[in-house]
Amino acid sequence: MKIALDAMGGDHAPAAIVAGGLEAARMDHGQYEVVFVGDQAAIEAEIEKHHRFKASGLAYSIVHASEKIDMCDSATTALKKKPNASILICQQLHRDGEVQAVVSAGHTGATMASALITLGRLPGIHRPSLGTFLPTGHGVTFILDVGAMVDCKPKNLQQFAIMGSIFMEKVVGIHQPKVGLLSIGEERSKGNEVTLKSFDLLDNCKLNFIGNIEGRDILKGTADVVVCDGFVGNILLKFAESFSGVFSLHMRRYIGQKIMSNIGAFLLKPTFAGLKKIWNYEEYGGAPLLGANGVVIIGHGRSTPKAVMNAIREAAKMVEKDVNEMIKKEMQSIDGVEVATESA
Repeated sequence: MKIALDAMGGDHAPAAIVAGGLEAARMDHGQYEVVFVGDQAAIEAEIEKHHRFKASGLAYSIVHASEKIDMCDSATTALKKKPNASILICQQLHRDGEVQAVVSAGHTGATMASALITLGRLPGIHRPSLGTFLPTGHGVTFILDVGAMVDCKPKNLQQFAIMGSIFMEKVVGIHQPKVGLLSIGEERSKGNEVTLKSFDLLDNCKLNFIGNIEGRDILKGTADVVVCDGFVGNILLKFAESFSGVFSLHMRRYIGQKIMSNIGAFLLKPTFAGLKKIWNYEEYGGAPLLGANGVVIIGHGRSTPKAVMNAIREAAKMVEKDVNEMIKKEMQSIDGVEVATESA
C-alpha cells in the first residue's frame, strides 16, 4: 500500500510532515510506503536530519512538486494558478492508482476541492463530509459535518449519517454505532425545517438511529455518531479545541495559589497528563473526507509529527477496511439514494 503525503502542507511543513511520515513508516514496519510529495530538495534535506531512519531501510519515496498552496490562498483560484501544487499532485497520483490514499495538513479548502475535482464523488453521494473525533465519557464520538458543507439539505444529513456509521463500525470497531441528530431538543418535533425532515429520513434508514440529541449529550457519549451541518459542526469543533487550553490555564492558576495544592498537583501529574492526552488532537489523526471517490485525510494545520503519523495510520486503516466500498453498497441498498436529485 502506498500513501501520498503532502509534504508542503501545514504550518510546520516540511519538517513536521516529513518527521511524521518517517515515524509512521518506522512504527508500522513497512506495512505501507509513504510517498512524500513536494519540493524534492527540501524533503531530502529534512530526511537527512533523520539519517537513522534512512539507514533502517524504511519504505518511502519522493515525487517532486514545484508549487505549494499557502494557507492564505483562495482554494479554487490557487488550484487554477498552481497546477503543479503538491496537493494536486497527491490527488492525481491517487486517481491514477499509484497511491491508495492521500494525507494533507495543508489548506482544507484546497484539499477538499482538489479531491472532488480530481477524484470525484462516490456514486450516489451528493456532497462530501468532513468528520472528526471528540472524546466522551465512554470513548470517542464522531461528528460530521465539521466544515465541508455549511448549508445542508435533509438528504445530505442522511448520507452523512450513513457514511459516519460505516466509518465508526469499520475503522473504530463499534458494532452498530448509535447515530444522533444534533438539535435543540430531544423531541421529534424540535428543530428547524431541515432537522425535522432529516429526522424522518434517518428514522426510516437501517441505521441505529436514536433520535435527536442536544449539545449537552455529545460529551456524555450518548451517540457514537453525531450528525449536523458544517456551520454548526465547525463552531462546535473550534469550541471543543479551546476547552483543553482553558482547562489547563485555570488548573495552573488555582493550583499555584496554595502550597498544598502544588503538592497535590505533583502527585496527580500522571493523571493530568492522561487528561491532556484525551483532549489532544494529535491522538486522533485527521478528519476523513467521506464521500470522495478515494481515501483523503485532512490533518490540522498545526499538525505535529505525531499527528501526521496518526493521520497516515488512519488512512491505511480506511484502505484496509475498504470503507468506500461499504459506503457504495449502503447507498445502493437504500431506496431512492442512487437516483436522488439535488432537490431532495
